[in-house]
Amino acid sequence: MGAELRKMREQVGLSLTEAAEMHRVDKTTMSNTESARFGVSPDRVRVWAANYSCPDAAYIDALADMARERGSNWWDEYRGVLTAGVLDLAELEHHAVAFRSVQLTHMPGLLQHEDYARAVFAEAVPSLSSEDLERKVAFRLRRSCVLDRPDPPACTFIIHEAALRMRFGGDAVTKVQLDHLLRQSERAHVTIRVMPFAGGGFPSAGSSTLYVYGPVGQLDTVQSDTPLGSRFLHAETHLANYRVVLDRMEERSLGPDRSRDFIREIAQQL
Repeated sequence: MGAELRKMREQVGLSLTEAAEMHRVDKTTMSNTESARFGVSPDRVRVWAANYSCPDAAYIDALADMARERGSNWWDEYRGVLTAGVLDLAELEHHAVAFRSVQLTHMPGLLQHEDYARAVFAEAVPSLSSEDLERKVAFRLRRSCVLDRPDPPACTFIIHEAALRMRFGGDAVTKVQLDHLLRQSERAHVTIRVMPFAGGGFPSAGSSTLYVYGPVGQLDTVQSDTPLGSRFLHAETHLANYRVVLDRMEERSLGPDRSRDFIREIAQQL
């Protein structure tokens, strides 16, 4: 929300001080709102958008809906105990109408079985305490509830063969995870595409990527995981480049039916 309000202000060429005077608030309030330290009401969103002469009614409505829900969602229970990045990720998924995900060495977070997720977090550096580990597992499982709601986002998961063969937790856990993956692939709104080793090289081979489609195009966001935490990109140039990357990766991956067969073949080898 803060990033969108800042972008809206910058598009009309106003400084923070000028915008504060226009909205009749102090500069500190403006700064704290744009940096997400302060919440904002739907009415204030509409007033500020009007002051900025924003012409896009659908965009303003989407922002107002986000503001209306703020502070009343399940991930707020984890504020102060988990990083802001993972909370932002849960919020992005909640508001998404669709997304595409690329995973190279892990199963997608939303499709992880509990034992598999626990095995992944057990490899964290620095090591997690048992309490922190269980908290992260619980949070990851709650994120997956977005797939169970009446109006779930349309999801495409591109999973490299390396992730299917990486045995977090050993053979038994991996087998359960692959079976779980196959069950999830039968959902109407979930598409899983496998990128086999035989497919050769591909763009963005060194990272995982999540492209989240917002209620309107201006709210699209790219999230990528790095050793230093989550990175979020909103600029249209970045979004356009990542759309090309994802298109190329889908072209080189197996279709949904062949991907399911491929997953079954690997599971049978365990």
